[in-house]
Amino acid sequence: MLYVVPTPVGNLEDITLRALRILREADLILAEDTRTSGILLKHYDIKRPLMAHHKFNEHQTTNQIVRRLQGGEMIALVSDAGTPAISDPGFMLVRACVQAGVEVQCLPGATAFVPALVSSGLTNDRFCFEGFLPPKKGRQTRLNILTEEQRTMIFYESPHRLLKTLQQFVVFFGENREAVVVREISKVYEESVRGTLAELVEHFTETAPRGEIVLLLSGAEDREKLAKKEKKKVREQRAAAKRADIDMPNGL
Repeated sequence: MLYVVPTPVGNLEDITLRALRILREADLILAEDTRTSGILLKHYDIKRPLMAHHKFNEHQTTNQIVRRLQGGEMIALVSDAGTPAISDPGFMLVRACVQAGVEVQCLPGATAFVPALVSSGLTNDRFCFEGFLPPKKGRQTRLNILTEEQRTMIFYESPHRLLKTLQQFVVFFGENREAVVVREISKVYEESVRGTLAELVEHFTETAPRGEIVLLLSGAEDREKLAKKEKKKVREQRAAAKRADIDMPNGL
């Protein structure tokens, strides 16, 4: 059995009792960075064998791991923070296990974008998770596609690229589009900065961003809704003009 085990994105208390039990019982723990996972395991006094499994070696290690699972071992997969395979290594191993008939269980648990979305104040009944945008090739193409997206969009971004990304968003989505930057989720300096894209650009020009960042962007308004809003605005203007006995300009 392969267990995919979410780990805290910040506060070490944000881990389930079941996750701790699985980690204690596992024959092997696969870690994105053994040093980072070692801190968590030491905190909970978990002493199990660790093996590095990350994007730089997963092509070489996946088949070996599948064979060990087929041999009856219980293996737990963790990433540095959050749920493995969500903008982290893990998908390749899970797919290989499924193809080989090895059972996979993913435990419920921490992932950064859910608390960011819920606390953002943006519409969350429908949303799309974009993760990290392509750094160069394909970036503009992706942004062009997203200009028509009506759901709330969720991105991961590094602090040194955040300001540039916000500036690009102004170009593609307009300076008045509502957005939220949530950083350091569940940590001491957790912060949510809300406003228009123009306001966020101004804020992070003056205050350099730090820490792990989730960027949320409100979706484009439906054209039909925009048309209804415009008609309502015109009706209100006509009513106000009639009350004031003022002639409306031609075309209104």
